[in-house]
Amino acid sequence: MWRILRQIARNGIRSEAPPAGNDALRVDGEQIQREILAILGQALSIREVDAGSCNACELEINALNNPYYNIEGLGIRFVASPRHADMLLVTGPVARNMELALRRTYEATPAPKLVVAVGDCGCNGGIFGEGYASCGRVANVIPVDVAIPGCPPEPIEILRGILTAVRRGRQG
Repeated sequence: MWRILRQIARNGIRSEAPPAGNDALRVDGEQIQREILAILGQALSIREVDAGSCNACELEINALNNPYYNIEGLGIRFVASPRHADMLLVTGPVARNMELALRRTYEATPAPKLVVAVGDCGCNGGIFGEGYASCGRVANVIPVDVAIPGCPPEPIEILRGILTAVRRGRQG
């Protein structure tokens, strides 16, 4: 144990410096949120569904609720029930065990329903693809309005994808 403590004392704290703040991203995020609410004229309720992901996309989605993005403060909120949702935000390749649950969640969402596939796995199956345990991309199970690529996509890209889906839903 003493050997480990001496090594820690010699090496010091080895971590990266925090990234510099980027006010342009904050302004982008606020503008996107305002445009979403201007299009909808009301709050946007999102039901997030993990269909078998590694949780990297969920971490980025959770970052949308932190004080930096603060989507809840501008009327975009996550709900626990698909019956209260305007949009489904689906992550991961759809595991065979989640296929029926995802279909039922989609069916329980009131019309007009929007579906956004998040991350490479949701868009095209990612490194998992299709196989005995995976249905592959979300579009193989339910209709998808917008796909947001990235492994994982940044929170600002997720916001842009949500805005794109809301615009398309408004036109359709």
